[in-house]
Amino acid sequence: MKSIRAATVLMLVFSSTSLLAQSDAQKVLDRFKAMAGTWEGKSPKGQTSKVKYELVAGGTAVMSESQMIGDDMTSMFYVDGERLMMTHFCPSGNQPRMQATISTDLKTVAFEFVDATNLSGPQVGHMHRAVYVFSDTGHYSEEWTWRQEGKDAKFQYEMMRAK
Repeated sequence: MKSIRAATVLMLVFSSTSLLAQSDAQKVLDRFKAMAGTWEGKSPKGQTSKVKYELVAGGTAVMSESQMIGDDMTSMFYVDGERLMMTHFCPSGNQPRMQATISTDLKTVAFEFVDATNLSGPQVGHMHRAVYVFSDTGHYSEEWTWRQEGKDAKFQYEMMRAK
């Protein structure tokens, strides 16, 4: 009987420890979850951006709906094993999948192109990279890289939570 109790106690200790040992991918997804709501921003050239973050799929993913550069875009953020992933649904009709590289302080997240659906070749225009830098709970920046025919165009926005 004592060995059963000891085993039960050990199981509880190990399971609670594993819950505390959350991966960086999950920590950053939690940061995106905390961004639920509407954000507004401007580029250095004065272009405006509006982004709405929403929890979806029972809280296992975050959806962002963006209005930038005159286009509507949707991105989904989710954890795949130990990786933080983003699938970007672009008005150009392709869907790049990007994997995050997370800084040690968890404040900078760089999503790099992995592959895409509906992309006939690497020369076709697509979002190739997205970098998020978190300043505080009410501010962050995002920089998007559009790649077409081997040339990159960058779009950067300073974002703040809408009131």
